[in-house]
Amino acid sequence: MQQITDIFKIQDLKRRIFFVLGALAVYRLGATIPIPGINTAALQAIFEAQKGSLLGFLDIFSGGALSNFSIFSMGVMPYINASIIMSLVQGAHVFPLLDRLQKEGESGRKKIVQFTRYFTLFLAAFQSLGLTIAMTKMNAGGGPAIVTNPTFGFYFVTVVTLVTGTIFVMWLGEQITERGIGNGISLIIFAGIVSGLPAAVLNMTRLIQIDEVSLISGMLILAMVVAIVGFVIWVETAQRKIPVQYAQRMVGRKMYGGASTFLPLKVDQSGVIAVIFAVSLLSVPYTIGSFNPGAPWAQKLMGLMNHSSILYQLFYVALIIFFCYFYNSVSINPKDLAENMKKWGGFIPGIRPGEPTASHIEWVLNRITLGGALFVSLIAVLPDYLRAKFNVPFYFGGTSLLIVVGVALDTIAQTEAHLVMRNYEGFYKNSRIKGRWFNVGS
Repeated sequence: MQQITDIFKIQDLKRRIFFVLGALAVYRLGATIPIPGINTAALQAIFEAQKGSLLGFLDIFSGGALSNFSIFSMGVMPYINASIIMSLVQGAHVFPLLDRLQKEGESGRKKIVQFTRYFTLFLAAFQSLGLTIAMTKMNAGGGPAIVTNPTFGFYFVTVVTLVTGTIFVMWLGEQITERGIGNGISLIIFAGIVSGLPAAVLNMTRLIQIDEVSLISGMLILAMVVAIVGFVIWVETAQRKIPVQYAQRMVGRKMYGGASTFLPLKVDQSGVIAVIFAVSLLSVPYTIGSFNPGAPWAQKLMGLMNHSSILYQLFYVALIIFFCYFYNSVSINPKDLAENMKKWGGFIPGIRPGEPTASHIEWVLNRITLGGALFVSLIAVLPDYLRAKFNVPFYFGGTSLLIVVGVALDTIAQTEAHLVMRNYEGFYKNSRIKGRWFNVGS
C-alpha cells in the first residue's frame, strides 16, 4: 500500500496516470458509438454465433467495438500492420531512402514514423471498405440484414468514419506513450480485452448456477487461468545472465575497472509485441475475403482460417516465432554490444573480445529466444485450442491473458522506474522488473 500511496505523491506520475485513464475512457466511449444505418440486433446475433471463430477473436481484441460496428471498429490493427510492413521493408533494405533516414538519427526516425502514418491511412481505407462490404452482405442465419439501406452514401460515410476513427485511435495511442505511462498502442489493446473480462466471468457464473457447467469444470478453468498468469509472469521476468569481467585500467593516477557484472538477456525479449503482430496479420485474410464473402474462394479461405483449425494454429505459432526473432534482430545488435564491451575493457570469461564475443552473444540469444517463443506460442494456442475442442464457454483465452499480463507487467515496470528515479521504494524490494519501451512505427 505504501508504494501505491507514493505514486500519488509524485505530481508528474499522478498526472500521467490520470491522463492514461482519461484517454482509455475516451477510447471505450468511442467503442460504444455505432455507425448509423446498422441493425444492431442482427449484428449481435451474428457475433454471438461466431464467438469461437476468427471474427469473434478479433472482436475480443477490439473490446466489442467490432460487434457494435462502432466508429472505432478498426482499432489499431491498420496501424500495427503498417508498422510491421515498414519494419520488414527497413530490415530487407528494399528502399535506399529508408536506409538513409535510419542513419539520420532522431530526424530520420520522425520521417519514417510519418511515412508509417500515411501507410496506415491507406491500409485503414482498404480494410474499412472490405469490412463495410462484408457487413452489407451478412445476415443472421437468413434473418434480417445488418445494413438496412446500403446506398453509396452509406458506403462513403461508413468508410470515412472508420478511417477517421482509426487515425484518432492511432493519435490517442501516441499521446498516451508521450504524455502518459506505458505504451499507448498496447494499453489500448489491453483496455479492449479487459473490458470483456467482467462479462465473461458473469456469464461463466451464470452457467454454473443453472448447472450448464459443473462447479468442478469452473474450478478447473479458474486454475488454468491462474496457472497461465503465473507462467507468463515467470517467463516475462526470466533472464539469461552472461557474466562479464572488466579489466583494471589506469586513468591518470586512478585505477578503474576490475569489477564483475553480467549482461542480462530476457528470455522473451519481444513480450506481447510478437503476439499482437501475429494477431494483426491474421486479420488480413479475413479482410481480403470480406470483399466477396459469398465467393467459393472466400469461403474456402475463411474455412482455412477457422480459429480452432490445426492449420490456423500452426500458422499462428509460426508467426509468433518469426516475430520473436524479428524483434530481437531490430532491438539487439550483438556486434554493438561486443564493441562497447571491448571499448570499456570488458570481456566474457573464456571468450575473446570482438567478433568471438558477438558470436557468443548471438548464439545465446538465438537459443533463449527459441525457448521463449515456443513457450509464448504454447500459452497463446493451447488454451484457445482446448477451449474450442471441449466447447468450454469461456471466451477469455490464452492469447488474451498473455497480452493482458504482458502489458500490465510493462506498465508496472515503467511506473516503478518513475518511483525509483525519485528515490521512492519500488513495487519490489529485492528485484526490479525490466520494462519494454516499444514505439510501434519507430
